[in-house]
Amino acid sequence: MNKKLRWITRTALLLAALVVLQGATKGFGQLVTGSCVNAVLALAALTAGLGSGLTVALCSPVLAYLLGIAPLILTVPAIMAGNALYVFLLNRIAGAKEAPRGSRWAGLAVAALGKFAALYLLVAKILCGLLAQSLLEAGILKTPMLSALPAMFSWPQLITALVGGAVALAAQPLLRKGIKGSSE
Repeated sequence: MNKKLRWITRTALLLAALVVLQGATKGFGQLVTGSCVNAVLALAALTAGLGSGLTVALCSPVLAYLLGIAPLILTVPAIMAGNALYVFLLNRIAGAKEAPRGSRWAGLAVAALGKFAALYLLVAKILCGLLAQSLLEAGILKTPMLSALPAMFSWPQLITALVGGAVALAAQPLLRKGIKGSSE
């Protein structure tokens, strides 16, 4: 199988897994669904490469919005940015095949903190802070959502990024072995 077709196939499989997990866990709440999504993002970054990881990271919030999981269309670009940063940092710090085990876990911590910080800044501070009054006056944002968003885009983002990344780091050796075996 040529390299481009392999990339398309892996990315499509990761997107399919993402949709299935988002749909299947929708009723279980943010911590479960978010952890599953972050596991897929991390697996994409660690096993399929940066391009595949970024593709999945950017599609994820759009799919979540279409499935009724993302709370507001205005949060989609912020989630895209947070996911992309998570994937980028995880791929660059922990994605190297020869990276020592300790640096993989440190990479996960850095990536999770980066995602958390990006989402908190973009949603809690900018969208719900600086832009809140304008969005309320325009009828784009309602007061209950304005109260809920900062909580959704704070510490739960850190927890789900850490849990999902830990699942991916634990599964990565098996997946890499399977991927290597299937490409020979």
